[in-house]
Amino acid sequence: MTNHTLKVVIPMAGLGTRLRPQTWSKPKQLVSVAGKPVLSHLLDGLSSYPGYEEIELINIVGYLSDQIEEFVRSHYPNLKSRFVLQENPCGQSHAIILAREYLQGPMLVVFADTLIETDLSFLVNEEAEAIGWVKPVPDPRRFGVAELNPEGWVTRLIEKPQTKDNNLAVVGFYYFQEAQELLSAIDEQIEKNIQLKGEFFLVDAINIMLKRGLRMRTQKVDVWLDAGTPETLLDTNRYLLAHGHDNSLETQKRGGFFVIPPVFVHPNAIVQNAVIGPHVSIGAGCQIQNCVIQNSIFEDQAQADEVMLANSIIGRNAHLQGRALNINAGDDTKITL
Repeated sequence: MTNHTLKVVIPMAGLGTRLRPQTWSKPKQLVSVAGKPVLSHLLDGLSSYPGYEEIELINIVGYLSDQIEEFVRSHYPNLKSRFVLQENPCGQSHAIILAREYLQGPMLVVFADTLIETDLSFLVNEEAEAIGWVKPVPDPRRFGVAELNPEGWVTRLIEKPQTKDNNLAVVGFYYFQEAQELLSAIDEQIEKNIQLKGEFFLVDAINIMLKRGLRMRTQKVDVWLDAGTPETLLDTNRYLLAHGHDNSLETQKRGGFFVIPPVFVHPNAIVQNAVIGPHVSIGAGCQIQNCVIQNSIFEDQAQADEVMLANSIIGRNAHLQGRALNINAGDDTKITL
């Protein structure tokens, strides 16, 4: 197959309300997990795919969009990136249609608060017209699921099914062989006003394509991580630290504090007289002293002195002094206990 450009659309204009107070001052895609922003974990896997000459990143931005644009341009200058503003977020399909002028040929739609581990090298030779990545889950009723026919082709996507009969949860990662077909379905969706609570969902556009005869298959993933709430962010932090993002060996050599792996401590963070871990990530410029910390995330420039923390998220430049047990402190917070 002839090499060509793969478009990667990332809708991320939402307010991130489930991650407040962290998202009062930054987009949820820039909240840190395992030592770097959630968006970095996604983009690090998008630099290139075998068989494609170019990867073109199309960022649909809105809330605090300048932070995302600055981050992508400064940290990923080699990625061809475009930024499309969604001033009034009306859902996923609405976000995609705003990028119409840039969308031709094969494309991925990826939601940035969902991280998966999958090999995409097969895409350049893919014969199906579309793919939805799925993961079997014990209880699919709070997700969307893919309904398959006996031959294994998707017949429809069902949002929040009422039963557990079909456990193939759709993980928010899609491939389309031809972007124009998706745009045509979204046009029909918007024309017919197929929406839920004021938002146009991508699932409904895909169902229109399926009714038109789209040949769509599923691709199973073993690892599906959610970074959309404080609880799932900490879960994702634990998983990533245990699977390749732990720097305990280098950290232990520094001395002056005790490490219980797995942890990530940025090389220029200052940590003294503390017990760190397990499952702790500490960002650049942090200052931690006289503390016991486990299962927590410290973002860049955060400071803590004489605190005991567990199951906590501490934002950029937040200062903690005293003793605490469970805290979700936003950027620039100062707490004395």
